[in-house]
Amino acid sequence: MATKITLDAEPRSETGKEAARALRRQGFVPAVIYGHGEETQVCKIETKQLERLLTSTSYESTLIDLKTEAGSKSVLIREVQFHPFKPQVLHVDFLAVRKGEKIRLEVPILLVGEAPGVKEGGILERHRHEAAVRCAPAAIPDALELDVSELNIGDSLTVAELRAPEDVELLDDPSTTICSVVPPTVVTVEEEEEEVAEEELVEGEAPEPELVGRGKPGEEEASEEEGKR
Repeated sequence: MATKITLDAEPRSETGKEAARALRRQGFVPAVIYGHGEETQVCKIETKQLERLLTSTSYESTLIDLKTEAGSKSVLIREVQFHPFKPQVLHVDFLAVRKGEKIRLEVPILLVGEAPGVKEGGILERHRHEAAVRCAPAAIPDALELDVSELNIGDSLTVAELRAPEDVELLDDPSTTICSVVPPTVVTVEEEEEEVAEEELVEGEAPEPELVGRGKPGEEEASEEEGKR
């Protein structure tokens, strides 16, 4: 089952873009907690603590014991907003969950074994990295394993081959492809020669264009001399 970890949340009173920017400068990430029809709570999480969680676990399927002033809450991370081009977390949404209630979430798919087709030169392609499931918080699996040890070149595995615990319901279409072994890409001699020719054309100097109406070398100078006479 998924590992439950602890995270500390501190209350915050101010909201809005400017308040959020100020929080980030102070080393915090603005966050909200919602669920069960209760009023949304605003809080802040220490940036370093949150980043450790995000980089060390599959956070979408990790049950969190969130410590607040009002007490502990079992929550899941529902959404994380990242800066578009900086390694910075901008905001996080927590979904409060209750013991025994079933929730929908994505859990990682873990490929195990070695495919014979890969040993023969094939390429293992991943089409899905996660599977949608419904289960109680206490039953959230760390991952769903998928054995690839019988995959030959041209073979594939679908959601139907996933084996989930009895108390975990798979929600994806059973025919959805998770992974496959495809033949290696073969490059012909002609294609290699064309690529080399293209590279040489790009890297080399462009040929000097021939001027229309240009005479033989020396004719221009001779014409100029005749014009002076």
